[in-house]
Amino acid sequence: MKNDNSEFIIGRHPAVMALKSDQEINKVFIQSGLKSDAISQIIKLAKEKRLVVSNVPKTKLDQMSDHQNHQGVALAVAAYHYATIDDLFDNAAKHEEAPFFLILDELEDPHNLGSIIRTADAAGVHGIIIPRRRSVGLTSVVAKTSTGAIEHVPVARVTNLVQIVKELKERGVWLFGTDMKGTDYRRWNAKGAVALVIGNEGKGISLLLKKNCDEMLTIPMVGHVQSLNASVAASLLIYQGFNSRHPL
Repeated sequence: MKNDNSEFIIGRHPAVMALKSDQEINKVFIQSGLKSDAISQIIKLAKEKRLVVSNVPKTKLDQMSDHQNHQGVALAVAAYHYATIDDLFDNAAKHEEAPFFLILDELEDPHNLGSIIRTADAAGVHGIIIPRRRSVGLTSVVAKTSTGAIEHVPVARVTNLVQIVKELKERGVWLFGTDMKGTDYRRWNAKGAVALVIGNEGKGISLLLKKNCDEMLTIPMVGHVQSLNASVAASLLIYQGFNSRHPL
């Protein structure tokens, strides 16, 4: 999965996960002089795939990674391929479960998206839907933040979220949004085919999307700060969905 441009996957664990997947990798870059078990594993996996491994100075990796924490490793990869809506339904069918999707309405922070993908993978979410415009896509920052989960959770990028929401409803999916006013999220029963809509970090869910949701959920707060980081809020809601779908 990648966006329309070439990208770099950085960091040792994300690199290992990518090398173990079917992802198309063009070249492997290792910081000169680095030696560790993780680096040895990366080199071994690269050689098994007959990939070119280049030893480069740290300054080169700094440039490739836009001065992020690359841990001495970068993979040059082909642009991420996005899934289709049908791919998401097929993923649910493969697990013999009712669909559990996330819809992210114009999320802008790549760290939030990466964290949400990581939680989605842990909780068995079958796919994520993001809009093509005014939204962060699948980038190297997202990949690194997801710690490899980006390889396992299909992400569909669509032109019109409202149109897709209507299609999901026609296919039997119930839509749940998030808002300051709504049903306490701890009462949410996510059994059956469901999609959870997470809004933009500042603006929340757009009015048109809200109108198409079957129910709104809210996270009660008793402190002085009446908002949560988008990825934290998403994690709470995702795991409430998990809990109701997989009761003890």
